[in-house]
Amino acid sequence: MNDQGFHHQSPQQLSRRRLLQVGGIGAMGLTLPSFLQAEKILGSGGPAKSCIFIHQYGGLSQLDSWDMKPNGPQEIRGPYKPISTATPGFQICELMPRLARLSEEYAVIRSMTHKESEHKRANSMLLAGRDKPAADDPSFGAMVTKLRPANASIPDHVWLQKFGGGAAPPDHTYLTGGRLGMGYAPMLIGEKHDDNPASDNFRVRAFDTPDEVTKEQLQNRKALLQSAQSLSPVGSTSEFEAFETHQKRSFDLLYGKAAKQAFKIEKENEKTRDRYGRNPLGQNLLLARRLIESGVRLVNVAAWTGLAAGEKFVSVETWDMHGNADVGIFENGWNGLPFALPRTDQAVATLLEDLKDRGLLDTTLVVLVGEFGRTPKISKGAKRIGRNHWPNCYSAMLAGAGIRGGSVYGESDKQAAYVKSNPVTLEDFTATLFSAMDINPASPLGLDGFTAPASSGNPIKALF
Repeated sequence: MNDQGFHHQSPQQLSRRRLLQVGGIGAMGLTLPSFLQAEKILGSGGPAKSCIFIHQYGGLSQLDSWDMKPNGPQEIRGPYKPISTATPGFQICELMPRLARLSEEYAVIRSMTHKESEHKRANSMLLAGRDKPAADDPSFGAMVTKLRPANASIPDHVWLQKFGGGAAPPDHTYLTGGRLGMGYAPMLIGEKHDDNPASDNFRVRAFDTPDEVTKEQLQNRKALLQSAQSLSPVGSTSEFEAFETHQKRSFDLLYGKAAKQAFKIEKENEKTRDRYGRNPLGQNLLLARRLIESGVRLVNVAAWTGLAAGEKFVSVETWDMHGNADVGIFENGWNGLPFALPRTDQAVATLLEDLKDRGLLDTTLVVLVGEFGRTPKISKGAKRIGRNHWPNCYSAMLAGAGIRGGSVYGESDKQAAYVKSNPVTLEDFTATLFSAMDINPASPLGLDGFTAPASSGNPIKALF
């Protein structure tokens, strides 16, 4: 396969029907411009890059982080003050002092927008990069795995910390490959709340070999799979290819050394672990850095910052700050900004510094975003004050991989309620991520190999 996951074929080897589909020429015949367009779509792009996608599940308040409105009315503005960053004229929340000092390393989008205010559907949209995703649409991670597979005996895509809570998106939206098949599903680390590298009991369950299955039996299964592929006509189908990919990666994980070494976070010195923060987000981001460094293409991280002292209620919906739990949005607990945002500031800032020090930031895209934002108006929840769901206008942060640091794209109105200029759809956002990773957003991912582009959006050129 070439860099975008297509089998090497000369134009002469492509069927006339498939070329017609690419060129859109119907009965007029194959013209040179249409042929060149087909070649462009099938092009390999630039050097492969990696991505750490930090998912602020629940939806971060834009007014209390990246897009503050200190002159707004009392029922709009929160209790926190904006502080200056290293970028003139750019201010962010005082709870993020380390990221303020690093503003020249990242860009902020203040005009993210869509119309879905329900967690499950909004998460499905964000993960697929589409305003109206089909049930079998692959996630961004599955598409990256298909188009830019890692060239090593390591997972292409790792997901750190499974979503949990009543509003968690359906598993099929992020833990499978969608219509691409299970061969493009991520390796899930952390199926339970205490199953994360901040826990003393952390282990990678994927490396556990079932007691009833011996190494010899597994090797026999591998040999049988290879024989089936060579003898059966089904071996040439896309379904069998995806299954074979899934099986091969499973064997590589069980017997390969590279993956096991990458997951051994205990090899990091105590000072480094402290720098990231001894909480689920901090340690998962440190693990993400180790994985990217070992060659993993994409790591998704659920931005769960853990529990405050004495708290027992567990949910990874950190940023869903309605005030419906026992913690209000401006209170110090798992579901409050004074607890969660400083931990995020520490972990993300350390990640950016660490990647830069290791020469990895230029080739690693860092994404920090939720499925939507929060309402401008502060409201009374079931138990405490909070902000409700708000998809009309919210913020995202991007860093590394050619993203122009120290930039702010888009503008909200006076209350951060609606987009004032340069709206960014989920399609455009995802197309931008593909471009940063040197993947052509128009890369075809339909079952026929030519239709259904990875993204129908337009990359934001101003961010590069």
